[in-house]
Amino acid sequence: MNAVEVLAAPDTDVWGDALAELAEVVEILGYDDGIHAMLAAPRREMTVSVPLRRDDGTIQVFIGHRVQHNLSRGPSKGGVRFSPHVTLDEVRALAMLMTWKCALLDVPYGGGKGSVSIDPRDYSVPELERVTRRYTSEILPILGPEKDIPAPDIGTDERTMAWMMDTFSVNQGYTRLGVVTGKPVSLGGTHGRATATSRGVSHIALAAMRHRGIDPVGATAAVQGFGKVGHDAARFLAEAGILVRGVSDQYGALYRTGGIDIAQLGEHVRDTGSVVGFPGADALDRDGLLELDVDLLIPAAVEGVLRADNAMKVQAQVIVEGANGPTTRVADEILADAGCLVVPDILANAGGVVVSYFEWAQAHQAYWWSLDDVEKRLEKRMLDAWRQVLDYSAAGDLSLRNAATSLAVERVAEAHRMRGLYP
Repeated sequence: MNAVEVLAAPDTDVWGDALAELAEVVEILGYDDGIHAMLAAPRREMTVSVPLRRDDGTIQVFIGHRVQHNLSRGPSKGGVRFSPHVTLDEVRALAMLMTWKCALLDVPYGGGKGSVSIDPRDYSVPELERVTRRYTSEILPILGPEKDIPAPDIGTDERTMAWMMDTFSVNQGYTRLGVVTGKPVSLGGTHGRATATSRGVSHIALAAMRHRGIDPVGATAAVQGFGKVGHDAARFLAEAGILVRGVSDQYGALYRTGGIDIAQLGEHVRDTGSVVGFPGADALDRDGLLELDVDLLIPAAVEGVLRADNAMKVQAQVIVEGANGPTTRVADEILADAGCLVVPDILANAGGVVVSYFEWAQAHQAYWWSLDDVEKRLEKRMLDAWRQVLDYSAAGDLSLRNAATSLAVERVAEAHRMRGLYP
């Protein structure tokens, strides 16, 4: 049994979908089994126990993972997720997606991802700090600005990154600002990082709508997820003249025909912790948000929300994936048959890794850019990648997903070829 066959028995659908998508692209590119196996297999995986002494003195143990999928184009790069249901296969899949994302946007990284199986809402700030520092110390041998560079993800934020940076630096004996990205600006973070993914999503969404002949001014949209990505993506879309008719979070959903006031909704969420109960819109079934009659749909929450059982009900003409892996392979086929334009996650939500790269570069230079510099460079990177994917799609008669993944895989495979195989 070869390596590809061994890896093709996933415990979770998201890993299976990632492997199946790679296999499809490998066939398109005509690569042999050896290259396929190298592209599929994670380069390095570490699973650790993360004990926590709770505030009441009791001990609890969590499982942590860090996966480095590919290192051929540079150090691995990717978020750290604090979630009670995260699995190793999920982390593997997200690390693989990061490899393709970095290659597609031409930043000098491979893909990485990390996790701790904890629900941060159930723990105090001191407890979360102790978990973060212990997790960081456990994976210390594979971390470093030239090895692996974590960033925030679900359940983590700039404070988490500050703790990780400090833990690494204390063990090094001097400050290493470049070991993580997504840090506070006061600790070597970059202007524009907090909204980078959202701004990138909005750049791509506007470009995709224009490509489809839809004038964004007066067009309609729905945003699933009102967290780190969805909140600001909705705000940027509204600023561009789009009527954001629907918004949802894990607790519920809202709808207003004339568009929701995103600024007021943001204040409501800051005060209450949820979109539920916002007086400026009507309550809506949470899952029904994906089926609204709008021009643009942005799934910006979690994986696998567009599935075989609901894809045929989607009415949006354009879907821009703000989350990682929100569309299953079966749903992708259904949406394609319906004529829906789906912009894949590795392009649509790549703004975060682009500005993380900017932050890493600034840390190495010890010279920080202005917000205007960051945002102009981000827009150029995103729109350049959009045009490259469009051209590749047209040349090969491929879907945008297959075009984006093929272009990315081609770049990673070329790095493998040029480096050769050691020994």
